[in-house]
Amino acid sequence: MPYSNQSRRESAAIKLVILAGGGGTRLFPLSRTCLPKQFLRLGNSDSLVTQTIKRFLPLVKPSDIIVVTNKEYIHHVKTELAICGASSAHILLEPVARNTAPAIALAAKFCQDELGASAHEVLFVTPADHIIHPIDTFIKNVRQAIELAAQDKVVTFGVKPDKPETGYGYIQAGETFEVGYQVVSFREKPDKDTAESYLAAGNYYWNSGMFAFTIGRIMEEFREHAPEIYQLVSASLPEVIDKFDAMPRISIDYAVAEKSAQVVMVPLTTYWNDIGSWDAIYDVLEKDHAGNALKGDCLPIDCTNTLMLGRNRLIAGIGLEDVLVVETDDVIVVAKRGESQKVKDVVAELKARGRREVDEHTTMYRPWGSYTVLGEGPGYKLKKIIVTPGQQLSLQLHYHRSEHWIVIGGTAKVMIGEQEQMVHVNESVYIPPSTKHRLENPGKLPLEIIEVQNGTYLEEDDIVRFDDVYGRV
Repeated sequence: MPYSNQSRRESAAIKLVILAGGGGTRLFPLSRTCLPKQFLRLGNSDSLVTQTIKRFLPLVKPSDIIVVTNKEYIHHVKTELAICGASSAHILLEPVARNTAPAIALAAKFCQDELGASAHEVLFVTPADHIIHPIDTFIKNVRQAIELAAQDKVVTFGVKPDKPETGYGYIQAGETFEVGYQVVSFREKPDKDTAESYLAAGNYYWNSGMFAFTIGRIMEEFREHAPEIYQLVSASLPEVIDKFDAMPRISIDYAVAEKSAQVVMVPLTTYWNDIGSWDAIYDVLEKDHAGNALKGDCLPIDCTNTLMLGRNRLIAGIGLEDVLVVETDDVIVVAKRGESQKVKDVVAELKARGRREVDEHTTMYRPWGSYTVLGEGPGYKLKKIIVTPGQQLSLQLHYHRSEHWIVIGGTAKVMIGEQEQMVHVNESVYIPPSTKHRLENPGKLPLEIIEVQNGTYLEEDDIVRFDDVYGRV
C-alpha cells in the first residue's frame, strides 16, 4: 500500500543513521581496508566517526543512533561509541557491501522492525567521515532539514562552492522552497572546465551526501524508483539480512535522489569538508607562515604550500612547493597538490598486483589490542603485541609455526596446553606447533610482548580457534 502523508507533522522524533562501512582508498596510505579513514585521527584527538557522533548528540539520544558498518569494523565502532559516551547506540551490520541505497533501506527496516519507529519518523542519514563546524550552526541547519522532511520531502544538504572542485558531485538548485531550493538535477564529478562553469553559474552546490526523509517517504521512493530494493526490504528483517547479497550495488543518489520529484536542498551554512583527498587534508590542517601543513617529525627548508605528514620517520623537504608528502612505516606517497584524487589509481594498481599494503598496515588492530610487524624474513616473523587490560586472545593453535613470547611490559596470563602460568617482565614462554594456547592481560596496565614466530608458514590464516570471547570461532 503506498505511503500516506496524512499525519506527517504529528511527530518530531528522529533517528540518526551513520554510514560507517566504507573502505576509503583516497587517503592511502593512512586509510586502508583494515583501518579506513572514518577511524583515523587527522589533526584532532577524535576519529572522524567520533566527531560525527558528538556532532549530533545535542539533537539525538545515543539510543536513537544507528551506525551501519560491516563485521570487520564492529570492534572499531564499539571503541568509538565508548569514547564518546554513546555505547547504547545500535550497530547494524551489512552482510555485504552494496553501496548507500541498500544500506539506507536496511537501516529504515531496522528502525521499523527493531526500534518500533513509525512511517512518519524522520531518518537523518550522514556519512561518518566529514568535518563540519561550528556545531551549533550545523544543528540549526539539521533542524531545518528535519522540518522539511516532516513535510514529506527528501531533503539533502548542498555546500556553496568556493572553488571549481572536481572531486565532488554537484546539485543544481532551482526555485526556492521555504529555507531551501527545489532540486533541478544532480551532477556527477565534473572536469575542471565544467566545474568552473558551475561556479560561475552560482546555482550549483557541492553534494554533501547527507539526507533527511521520513521512513514512509523513503520506502515510497524505493517502491517507485528502486522496486528491486523495495521488494527485498518488504520482507521481515531476518529475511532482508539473509537476502541482502541480492541487493543492487547502487547509491541513494542514483536509486532515488536523481529520480524523485520530492527532493529539496538546504544550503549548509557551516564549514564542510568530506576529507576525500590529501588536498582536503591540507585544507583543514593548520599552516605555518609559509603555508606548510606539518604533522609529525618534519623539517621543511625553503618549502611553501606543502603538506608533510609523518608517522615514524623524519621527513626533510628542500625547496618543495605545492607538494603532498605522506609517510607511514611501509609506504611513502608523494604527489602534486591538486593531483591527490589520483591516489585511488595507485590503490587500484597495487590491488591488481596483489600487494598487501592495500589492505593491511604493519600495525593491525584487533578487539583485544594490536600487533605490529617489526621484521620478517624466510622462516621467521617478529611482532610487538599489545593486549589492553582485561582482554584476551582466543584459545587457538598453529600448525605451521612455533611462538616465543617475551614480556616487556605488564603481566601476562598464559595457557599452554592444560597448564596456566603468570609471566612477568623479562620472562618468556615457548609455544610449540600444534599446541593449544591463550594469552590474557589480567592486569590494569597494557600488556606488551615481543613475539618471535618460526616456521614454514607464518600468515594470519594459520589460526585454528577453539574459544573466543569476540565471537570469531
